[in-house]
Amino acid sequence: MRWLLLLVAALFLGLGLLTVFRSPDWLSWKLSILAVQFGYLLAAVPLAIALGVFLPAGPAGALSGTVGAVAAAAFLMLVQPCFQAWRIARQLPADLTRQLGPATVAGSPFTFTGLFRPWPAAAPKRTLAYAGALLLDFYPAIGRPVAPCVIVIHGGGWDDGDRGQIANFNDGLARNGYAVADISYRLAPAALWPAQRDDVAAAVAYVKGHAAELGVDPRRLVIFGRSAGGQIAEAAGYELHDPAVRGVIGLYAPSDMNFAWKWGRPDDALNSPKLMRDFLGGTPETRPAEYDSASALLQVNAGTPPTLLVHGSIDTLVWNRHSIRLAARLAEAGVPHYFLSLPWATHALELNPRSPSGQLSDYAVLWFLAVVCR
Repeated sequence: MRWLLLLVAALFLGLGLLTVFRSPDWLSWKLSILAVQFGYLLAAVPLAIALGVFLPAGPAGALSGTVGAVAAAAFLMLVQPCFQAWRIARQLPADLTRQLGPATVAGSPFTFTGLFRPWPAAAPKRTLAYAGALLLDFYPAIGRPVAPCVIVIHGGGWDDGDRGQIANFNDGLARNGYAVADISYRLAPAALWPAQRDDVAAAVAYVKGHAAELGVDPRRLVIFGRSAGGQIAEAAGYELHDPAVRGVIGLYAPSDMNFAWKWGRPDDALNSPKLMRDFLGGTPETRPAEYDSASALLQVNAGTPPTLLVHGSIDTLVWNRHSIRLAARLAEAGVPHYFLSLPWATHALELNPRSPSGQLSDYAVLWFLAVVCR
């Protein structure tokens, strides 16, 4: 029995290490999402093992001590993101004020009780065709007859995924008074860049053209994207040069496709070179204009919209150097921006809105929206 408990404790310790170290390419990256997004709940198992061993009625012996020590270490690893989030939260309002300007956002950036609150209730939505066969899910702002609109672009490596990804995020925005247009776009390899940028432009035009019937303020739009969708959001948002686009939000997004090509490997978690060839139609040598136009980093200038970046330091799929470099370029150009860097977080960091990274990213997004959509 003690050997079995040791094995279980060791497995949970291995999971806990994924909140500290980047997941190796040979291990499923989804395990790191499990550790980062739900680890504080899973920590109940090693805690129970440790308490069972260390309580006076527990079994004695050297092996029992080892079991307890491993279980205790697993528990601490799995809950440490909560304490890191608490530390970041103490400074987050002041940092956001300094970088973006003051705003009023209900609640705190992170609370321990918030870890166990229910997820946002589903908000009403309807599906509309915005460009030919391309569809969007529209969520009206709840309690706000005319509202800013967030255009959401899903991830999926450019060749997969669809609207409705992490739908609780849309529900939360709608319940906080923001309309949401969660769009589908043409996927690679059937559609090469800049088709995806054109689809975003079509979605922006549709929302502006139907603003009255949608209850949207056509002068206050924000483009949001995650992962591959974040790349599209950043590049499209910077290249549209539309004053109605008040801001761009990129979560764990690649912002420099030349940089991504340089460091991509066929044996990495995504076979990145193949993805980029399928998306951009070739290599940087054969398609230089496409690689450059798909790179938000190269599009930054003094007129670039304010930008919010959120990225985990141990992201396996998209190196956080992308957001670090883009934030530095935005600073050079004098563009208002904020980069929320989360040391324990990996990809899909907002999947669980009540997790440490979910709470902090939601708070930062709402602050950013409140500032740029005034």
